[in-house]
Amino acid sequence: MKYELVVGLEVHCQLNTASKAFCSCSAQFGKPANSNVCPVCLALPGALPVLNRRVVEDAVKLGLATGCAIAPHSVLARKNYFYPDLPKGYQISQFEEPICIEGHLMVDAGEGEKLIRLIRIHIEEDAGKSIHDIGDDTYIDVNRCGVPLLEIVSYPDIRTAREASTYLQKLRQIVKYLGISDGNMEEGSLRCDANVSLRPVGDEEYGTRTEIKNMNSFKNVEKAIEYEAERHRGILDAGGTIVQETRLWDADKGETRSMRGKEFAHDYRYFPDPDLVPVVVDDEMLRRIRLELPELPEARAARFVDQYGIPAYDAAVLTVEREIADYFEAVVGVAGDGKVSSNWVMGEVMRTLKEKYLDITAFSVAPSRLGGLIKLIGSGAISNTIAKQVFELMQQSEASAEEIVEKEGLAQVSDTGEIERVVDEILAANPGQLAGYREGKVKLFGFFVGQCMARMKGKANPKVVNEVLQRKLEE
Repeated sequence: MKYELVVGLEVHCQLNTASKAFCSCSAQFGKPANSNVCPVCLALPGALPVLNRRVVEDAVKLGLATGCAIAPHSVLARKNYFYPDLPKGYQISQFEEPICIEGHLMVDAGEGEKLIRLIRIHIEEDAGKSIHDIGDDTYIDVNRCGVPLLEIVSYPDIRTAREASTYLQKLRQIVKYLGISDGNMEEGSLRCDANVSLRPVGDEEYGTRTEIKNMNSFKNVEKAIEYEAERHRGILDAGGTIVQETRLWDADKGETRSMRGKEFAHDYRYFPDPDLVPVVVDDEMLRRIRLELPELPEARAARFVDQYGIPAYDAAVLTVEREIADYFEAVVGVAGDGKVSSNWVMGEVMRTLKEKYLDITAFSVAPSRLGGLIKLIGSGAISNTIAKQVFELMQQSEASAEEIVEKEGLAQVSDTGEIERVVDEILAANPGQLAGYREGKVKLFGFFVGQCMARMKGKANPKVVNEVLQRKLEE
C-alpha cells in the first residue's frame, strides 16, 4: 500500500534575553552548573515569579513576522508534570489562550513554494538539565530553569523530511533576523520535536502519530523523520498497529527508541497560574513593535534584485544571514556596483569565512575597505587577478586597498608601448603556436593572453592586452 507522510513540528526557540523569564537571574549559556539560580528558579517557598517584558515583546515580534494574529489578552498557565530537573513540579507555559495564533511560513524544499500553517506561538519557561554521562550518577544543573522559550507549533502540513528541515531553517533565519535568538541548535537555542504519522494515499483521516525528541540539527531532523516513517511503514505493512508514544532520536545509532507513552493535554492538568496576571498587548505596544520589525529575508531579497540589479539567486544567498546582507549593502554603498559587489561577497568573502571558520562580524576586512578595492577594479587601476592578491594582504593589515597597491607596486599597467613590447616577445618565442593560430586554431588566442599576463605578473590591463594582441595577430 502507498502511504503519505504527515508531519507537524513543535519548535522551542530559546530567547536571547539577558535575564530569565520570571526572575532576574542571568540566562547566559555555559556558566558553571547551578550558578544562575535564585529562590524563584529553585521554587523555594514564598518566591514569586515576575514576567520579563522583553519575552512578551519577542513573542509579538515573531508572531507578526509569521503572520499570526496577536491576542490582546493571553494567560500563563501551570503545566503540571514531574521531572528531576523541574524543581517546581510544573512548568509555566500557555495553553488555552496563547499569545499568537494562526500564522504561516512559506517554504521551498525544491518543488516550489508551499505554505505551512502555524497553530500557535506561545510563551513558556525551560526546565533544567539532567546529566547522565558522568560515572553512574545523574547530576542536575538548574541554570536553564526559567530561561525563556517560545514554542512554535505547526499544523500537520509537512509531507517530506526535506520540507521539515527547510521549514526549520526558515524559522531559524527569521528568529535570527528579528534578533530574538541566536538559533544555535547545538547549544539548544532551537530544539525540534516532530509528530510523525502515515496514512494511505487519498485518505483524509490522520494516522496514529509518534513524537520524536532530541533532534539538534537539520540533518538529524531529516534522518529521524525518514527513519520513523520507514518504521511506521514496516509495522503497517505487516498488519500491526502504531502505538502513540514519545520516542528519542539516537543520532549515533541512526534510530529512534521508545521513551514514554504519549501524554495528552489533560494529563498535565493545566490551570491559570495564580501568581501571574494575564498578558495584555494593547494597540500602542503592537504599533511600536510593528515599527521595530526589521526588513525580513524575502522582502530584502526582492529589494536587492530591484535596487542593485543582481540575480534572484544572488539575492537569496546574500540574505540568508542578516549580517551578510548588512555587509553586502555596506560594500555596495562604497563600491557602487551591485553585481561586482555580490560576486566578491559570495565568492572571496564567503570562501574565506568558511576556510577560517569565521563569522562575518569577526571578519578583518571591513565593508568600506572591500568597497574601496572594488572601486579600484572598476577604475582600471588594478586587475581582478591583482585584486585577489590585495584582498589577501588586506586581511593581514588595516591598510586600505589603495595604500596596499601603492606600497606593493601592484598598479595595473595600461601603457600600450610596454604591453606591445611584451606581446612581440611572446609571439616571437612561440612560432609554432603563432602558425597554428593563423591556420585557424583560434583557441590559441587565450594561450597568448595567458603568457602575456604571466610575463607581466598579472599587472597588465587585460583589455589593452587583448586589443594589442588582436592587432598584432592580424598584421
